[in-house]
Amino acid sequence: MTTFSNALLSGLAGAVALNALHETVRQFTPEAPRVDKLGKRGIIKLTKAANVPTPTGKSLYAAALAGDLTSNALYYSLIGTVSPKAALPMGAVLGTLAGAGAVTLAEPLGLGDEPVRHTATTAALTITWYAVGGLVTAAVFSWLSRN
Repeated sequence: MTTFSNALLSGLAGAVALNALHETVRQFTPEAPRVDKLGKRGIIKLTKAANVPTPTGKSLYAAALAGDLTSNALYYSLIGTVSPKAALPMGAVLGTLAGAGAVTLAEPLGLGDEPVRHTATTAALTITWYAVGGLVTAAVFSWLSRN
């Protein structure tokens, strides 16, 4: 496979890992980040701005999840800009920056920050889980890029 396809597949793996963490842990603890809520709010905001019908219920959830997986997969695929030997630190940096962005940009983007800053633990978990997604991306990229 090419570096480009390795990067895309790796990014998808990291995005799936991230969303699996979010979707699983939120079922068990109220301090878990709720990026699903941010995604839903983003979909509502975009559809209203575009003057198109806004999905509701399970359709809204599915649209938010699809958008989250797609955007995170594309972002994490930036792993392809480094050599496989540099993938681990790059994955850690990409993930940590994404988590910090989720914590600090939700409010300025008009999505509210309660889902990712409910408590200090919520904010820390948000950053940590995005970092885990970046590390999964790096591990998969290194594995796919082996000769």
